[in-house]
Amino acid sequence: YNITMPPSGRTLSGGFDPAALYPPKKFFGAARNFEIGGSLTILATALVDTGSRMDDLVYEEFKGTGNMELHLDRKLAERRVYPSIDIVKSGTRNEELLLSKDVLAQSWRVRRMLETFDDKQKMPILVDRMKKTKTNEEFLATLHEDI
Repeated sequence: YNITMPPSGRTLSGGFDPAALYPPKKFFGAARNFEIGGSLTILATALVDTGSRMDDLVYEEFKGTGNMELHLDRKLAERRVYPSIDIVKSGTRNEELLLSKDVLAQSWRVRRMLETFDDKQKMPILVDRMKKTKTNEEFLATLHEDI
């Protein structure tokens, strides 16, 4: 869109015209629940840490528009640790609307517990702990135990 859109007269770093983001923003804004039932969910991906200033600009422009962010961790993937998710950076907005107060408090506790570990250890520890339980409730009930 940066080349095909009529210029807005503003230019950001790297020759990027902010008007180029209007069509994708309009598209992503179409996600919604329908009154008659059902919903339209739109997923988007963004490359970051590529060394490209334009990639960073696009990411920053869209960052606040999503309801949820899932950050993948390249270092975990290179070590063949799956899922290669950065648990601390990933999350959803308005999680208090999705979870009960007790479950929300426990999920925050999981995040705080994981913060005490090195980045390389977080996901393997979490996956190992989850493998020992069959349900989310059972997993959350084990949080009082040492990791």
